[in-house]
Formats: sequence, structure tokens, C-alpha cells
Amino acid sequence: MVVVTRWSGEATGKEYAGRFDALAATGVDVHGEATLCESLVTPPARVLDAGCGTGRVAIRLAERGFTCVGVDLDPSMLDVARSRAPELRWVEADLSALDLGETFDLVVAAGNVVPLVAEATEAATVERLAAHVGDGGVLVAGFGLDRAHLPTVATTLTLADYDAWCAGAGLRLERRLATWDGEPYARGGYAVSIHRRG
Repeated sequence: MVVVTRWSGEATGKEYAGRFDALAATGVDVHGEATLCESLVTPPARVLDAGCGTGRVAIRLAERGFTCVGVDLDPSMLDVARSRAPELRWVEADLSALDLGETFDLVVAAGNVVPLVAEATEAATVERLAAHVGDGGVLVAGFGLDRAHLPTVATTLTLADYDAWCAGAGLRLERRLATWDGEPYARGGYAVSIHRRG
């Protein structure tokens, strides 16, 4: 079996969705990523949810009036996404070679997407995500920077490397946050980076 991403085998779509369903049932707000995205673009802006998993972010944004497309490599994740929102477009694809032939107002990579792609494809993945950001659009990515903030299978990345990959793809850093809730970044173990084209 060829391992295409570090995520492979970590959890099925049903298991992953179940974790968030359980959190939501206790009253926890599980929509921080979507809320931040909403503050950056307005409906009916086009949003690409890259590494969408079970579609939690894309589905929430679609409910808010955004036009959303979700992409993931894990068919079990996409099965859940399709069952929960069959009206949305769900694409099974490798992010490091992604070419949808279209651009978006916002591309979001939540849930440690970049540290979980296949080894040595991180820079290519960022380049392909950036290629889908239209003029004036944004790429928003949140990921852990140390072992305490990452799944055990993920690699650690530096913000300097990530910023350089974005810059090489024509995106400039606009803002960096410590959480999806908007707290300012203060050199902690997790960061949400907002890069803009143009």
C-alpha cells in the first residue's frame, strides 16, 4: 500500500466526524475556522476547503451563503461529507498536485493539513493551494508548530518556511493569529496564517 499522506489510517471519516459531533453536543463551538473565514470574505464568495475531511468547515460556510468546494484524499472522509451535504461539490484529489482549473476568493486549510501531507510535498502543496487563490483572495492555514500541537504522524514546520513557500507563490503575509478565534499570535505552538494575493 502506498501512503500518500501522513494522515492515512489515522481515523475513518465516521470516527473523525463523531469526535466533532460529540464536542458540539456538549455545547462547544466547533465552527471557529468558518467564523474566521466569514470575517475575511462575504457571501456568496467562493471558498475552497482544502483537506476538507468530513466537510465541517465547508458545510458551515455553505449554510452561511458561501459557494464552497471541498477537496480531500481520504474517501472515507468524503463519504461523510457527501452524505451530510450532497448538494456541495466534493473532490477526491491529492493537494500536492491539485489543479481544479479555477480560482477562489478564499482557500482554507484547517486541521493541520500542511503538516499532514506526504513527506517532501509540503512546499508543492502550498504552491498548489496558492494557485487556487484569485486576485485579492486569501489563503488561510492553521497548524501546530511543535509536537504538543500536532498529531503524532505530522511533521513539524517552521513559519519561516511556510511564509517563504507562500511568498514564492505570490502571496504576502497579512496577519498571523494564535487561534481560529482571532487571538494575536505571540510565538506559541500553534498559528493561523492569513496570506493574500495582490
